[in-house]
This record gives sequence, structure tokens and C-alpha cells, in this order.
Amino acid sequence: MKKEVASVPRLPGVYMMKDAQGKVIYIGKANNLKTRINSYYTGKDTRPMAPFLMARTKNVEFIATSTPKEALILENNLIKKHHPRYNVVLRDDKTYYHLCLDPTEKYPRLQLARKKLNNRAMYFGPYPSGLSAKETLRFVQQIFPLRSCRDRDFKLRPRPCLEYQIGRCLAPCRQFIDEENYRQLVEGAVAFLRGRRKKLLSDLTKQMEDASQSLRYEEAARLRDRIVALRHVLEKQHVDLTDRRELDVVGVYAAADVYTLCLLFVRDGKMLGSKSFTPVKTRADLPEIVSSVLQQYYMEADLPDEIIVPCELPDEIVFREWLSEKKGKKIKITAARKGAKKALLDMACANAREIDAASRDKDEQKKAVLELLQEKLGLSNLPRRIECFDISDIGGKNAVGSMVVFSNGEPDRAAYRRFRIRNMDQLDDYSMMREVLSRRFNVPDTVPDLLVVDGGKGQLNIALAVLNELKIQTDVIGLAKEERKTFSTKGVMKKKESLKRDRVYLRGRKDALMLNSSPAALTLLQRIRDEAHRFALHYHRKLRQKDNLKSVLDEIPDIGERRKKILLERFGSAKKIKEASLNDLQNVPGIGKGLATKIYQALSND
Repeated sequence: MKKEVASVPRLPGVYMMKDAQGKVIYIGKANNLKTRINSYYTGKDTRPMAPFLMARTKNVEFIATSTPKEALILENNLIKKHHPRYNVVLRDDKTYYHLCLDPTEKYPRLQLARKKLNNRAMYFGPYPSGLSAKETLRFVQQIFPLRSCRDRDFKLRPRPCLEYQIGRCLAPCRQFIDEENYRQLVEGAVAFLRGRRKKLLSDLTKQMEDASQSLRYEEAARLRDRIVALRHVLEKQHVDLTDRRELDVVGVYAAADVYTLCLLFVRDGKMLGSKSFTPVKTRADLPEIVSSVLQQYYMEADLPDEIIVPCELPDEIVFREWLSEKKGKKIKITAARKGAKKALLDMACANAREIDAASRDKDEQKKAVLELLQEKLGLSNLPRRIECFDISDIGGKNAVGSMVVFSNGEPDRAAYRRFRIRNMDQLDDYSMMREVLSRRFNVPDTVPDLLVVDGGKGQLNIALAVLNELKIQTDVIGLAKEERKTFSTKGVMKKKESLKRDRVYLRGRKDALMLNSSPAALTLLQRIRDEAHRFALHYHRKLRQKDNLKSVLDEIPDIGERRKKILLERFGSAKKIKEASLNDLQNVPGIGKGLATKIYQALSND
């Protein structure tokens, strides 16, 4: 290791610490690689985490870069790739959305978006949950009635839709509103979403007065209603700052090496919302944690004019340069000490403390359910990791299998897997389940505490046989929904009823186990089974749609395998090819105007 340290250059870059198995356990950046790596071996790194890491590190690799900013970007990319155990990796506790609007369209529409796929579009957010994003979208649609229909429907619509009839759209599809007036609606919606609400109120008031003086009373009434609704929203704002810039505030709460993070969003002096993350357990110090927030979150999120942080950052100059370059204007990073910004920081930290308390309550509840499940099923270990397998096969075609993973009672979607059945000679549930389980456990990177198969004794025996062949030991159950027929009487009338109950099949037990007396444990198993079923069915439908599309494309002259592949690579899925406009199809390399017209007409008639 001394030889390795001696060969490290005095350049900026990234270093990767690996354990005895060669797995990356920590990734860091440095302005001077030799000084930083040497500080670990000499004990000059006084961070509490340094000796903890060195006790687990058997090898250190490095990648030199030209500048510290390149090292920062490379570090973030490597963390995403390797997911090192001892790095601070942010995980959202909620799925968040943006609102998206493309100003280059003639009649733009506002829609929900998870990812930024359109470089021409404007994105607003993020919103802390899908519900809050949908509520915002619904409110904006009521005040600024922009179109909500898809581009294809907009172009082909023969008459105004129901949205026009109920006053939530002004029917630009039939030119009931001209482009100039529609553009004013778009500008008003953008101003509202950017937080410029006082200026928006002023502009709307002027427009209302102009409309009233010109005797356009219906238009003036509509503008009046918008003003009233906007004022109602402004009255709900409790935080009002004299600073009108865009601010993000990073709040942190620490308790026993567990850090909880909360971001507050302030726009035009108004508190617009907050965002929280799953608590992180780490021995890293506060500056490193805050640096990780800036580095990972702002790689994709919208950038404010200023970020308020709870401590000084060692690489503040590099971060500020990188963020300013991304935004295209100078960004401030401020460690607030007093005044209104310190009050905002205290509020963000208080929110983080509340999130931590709520998270601990939830964790205790989840652990109690897992302990109940362990007790009722007689499991060897607490089922912290549960894997569930399901098969989807309709009509003997496109048979698929799914594997979903629940960690500590919650879905771990990054660990989900799907399987396309290869052995098409034996399309029965047992052989397909055997194939899926064999492929999953042939190279077992992790073994679950509990394996669940969707089915009864037959599927359970298949799972046990596969694990025995591979010499893997873990608890296995089968979960089956079975139908039982009962008779109820009312007077002289008899009524036949059918009840479906979930039964649990265990190894070495003849009769199935009913968990009706333990609804919390049963509900968890049902959630896992239903999620596996949904995931399998989604994959099955995707393959079926792809096959259906191919059969339609096969009927179009001049469409061969190469052009089918080009279309799928360009649009990503069969569904998006069907939704594509004629202009989109014409812009695909290798698809001319005439062929694009044939494809568009064939898919429109399908």
C-alpha cells in the first residue's frame, strides 16, 4: 500500500476504496490526490469516519482529472454507478414531479413530467409529491385554462371537447381563441409557477381595467375571477421575505449518526414548499453530508439564485463554480448566521427534526409488523428483505416472470427484476416458476430472509426443490388466493356466495395457514404479492403491445426489420410510436415523408 501511495500524483481527481472482495465501499474527491490519500494512512485525516474506513479498506484506486470541477462531476457519476456502502446516497422518501411546458409550441400545454426529456421545455418544481403537483396543475388549469389534450388529439379533434363545455379550456383546437390571447394565458401561468405573483396580479388588474373600459365585460369578469383566486392563494402564504430572489434552504437534523435532510423552496419571497429525503445513517461529518446534497440533488434539479446551508463547505468555491455554470448565472452559497436567512435555516432544521420523528415512528411500526410476520410464520430470521415471484402467461404467448423486493416493509424498486421465459416447450406454471427461480439464484448476490411465491403447494414445492439443488437456505412460503363457496339464508331464500381468501403454505405443514387474525402481517404479504402481479402484468402487456405493433408494421409496404428497429430505438416503445405525430415520424432518419404518412395512417386506423 505504501508503493501505491507513492505512485499517486499531486493532481485533482477521485479515489475509490475497496474491501477484501474488491467491492467499492467509498468514493471521494480531492484537489490533491496524493495529499488526501496519504492523510488516511498517516492519521492526518481527523474525521471520525477515516479510521472506520481504513479498517475496512484493502485497496485504493484513483482517477486523476484536469480540474477539481471535473473531479466533482466524476465522483457523482461513480457514486451513481457503484452505490458505495459508506457514501451518503440521497434517496427520496417520495416520488416527485415537475410541471412541464414547451413554449415553442403554437398552443403550449402544461403537463406532469417525471424526467426532463425535452430540452426546449420549461420545468417547474420539484413538487414534494404527485398529489401536490396534480393539485397545482388543477389550480393553474382553473385560473389559466390552457389545453390539456395530447398533440395528436388536438390536431384531429373535429369539435371542442368536454373541457371546453365546463369552462376549463378555450378550445384553441377549433380556433375559438387566437394565438395572441392564448399566449397571454401561457405567460400568466408561467409567472404564477415561477412565483412572480404580485407582478401577475398587477398585470391582470390592468388587463381587467382595459377590458372594462373597452366594454368587454365578459372578459373583464373572467379576469376578475382569476384575480380573486390568486389573492386567495397569496393570503395562505405565511412566510414573506423582503428578499425576492429564488432561495433553497438545506436543513439537517442529526441523532445518533442518523441524518435527516429537508429542503425548503422560497420563490419571490414566498414559501412554495419543501422536499425531504430518507434518513441516512453515516459517520460522515456535516460538511460532507451537505456537499453530497448539493452534488447529487442539483445534478438534475432546478437551481435557485442562492442556497442557504447550515455550515461552511470545504469545497465551496468548486461547488459554486459548477452550479453557476449549470445555471448560466452566478449562484451564492451562504452559511446563514443571523437575520431572516438564519430564521429560514432554523425552520428547515425544525422540519427535518419533525421528519426524523415521523420516520422513527414509521420504522417502529414496520419493525413490529415484520416481527409479527416472523412469529406467525415461524421464520428463522426477521424478514427484512422479502422477494416475491409471479408468472404472467395469457394465451401461452409472451410468458414472463417478475421478482419484486421489499426491504424493511417497503418496495425496493431498484432491486426489481423481470424475466422473459426462455423454455417455450413447457408452458405450465410449475416449469416457468422453476426457470425463473433457477435464473435468479444461480448467481445469488444476496439471499432474501423470506421468499414468497404466488401460488399454493405446487409452487412452494418447486421453490424448495430449486433452493435445495442450489444448496441455498432461506424461509419460503406460498401465498394463494383460493375460492370457497358458502351459503347464506334469509327467511326461506338461499343465496350462494363465493369468498376469496388468502392462504399461506409453509414447508412441512399439510394444511394452509390463515392469517385473518393478524391483518397487519397479511396486508404486508398481500401488498408484496399484488406488486409482483402488477410488475409481471406490466411487462407482459409491454411485450404484447410491441408484438401487436410489429404485426401492424408488417402490413405496411417498405417496413422491414431494420426500419422497425429504427422506430423503436427513436421513440422507445410501441405506445409512443402510436402517439407520434406525422411530423415526428417524418423526422426519423430513414423514414421519408411518404412512408411516414403510410405509417401514421395505418396506426391511426388500428
